[in-house]
Amino acid sequence: MDKHRCGWCVGDTLYEAYHDEEWGVPVKNDETLFEFLILETFQAGLSWITILRKRENFRQAFDHFDYKKIAKYNQAKIDALLQDPGIVRNKLKVNATVTNAIAFMEVQKEFGSFSKYIWGFVDQKPIKNKLKNYKNAPATTELSDTISKDLKKRGFKFVGSTVIYAHMQATGMVNDHEVNCFRYHEV
Repeated sequence: MDKHRCGWCVGDTLYEAYHDEEWGVPVKNDETLFEFLILETFQAGLSWITILRKRENFRQAFDHFDYKKIAKYNQAKIDALLQDPGIVRNKLKVNATVTNAIAFMEVQKEFGSFSKYIWGFVDQKPIKNKLKNYKNAPATTELSDTISKDLKKRGFKFVGSTVIYAHMQATGMVNDHEVNCFRYHEV
């Protein structure tokens, strides 16, 4: 018998694997939080499956999402990225990735880790919603608005409320699995 999954991922093996193994699992390590922040940034205005299909290309192009290396990218590296057909070649988003790497490290300096900072908005524990249908999940919340504003104040780019809410879902800050999904109680 097949497990019941959230409707948004059904029918695509890559999407289903991402849903089953990663989406909504609480992430507390800075490296993975940064990876998702970058991927969500590139996803702005596009579908998540588009980014998911290019994830390994992004990983290679952006030095395995090593924010310390990314923060030091020069114009030659940025220009090379903008020629890379394996990623989304958006100049503003590529430049934002470098800016965000720098801002990310500033947050680490201030809070000890990005994880402490971002999870502080939810008192270090996930918000557990009770969605019957994924289509009823909000695109933004007051909390994602608050986090977005705070990140922007700290110099982050492409971190609008919708991007931040998607980041919260992906990294398990909020559990938006459908209540009848097999992952709802697991995460």
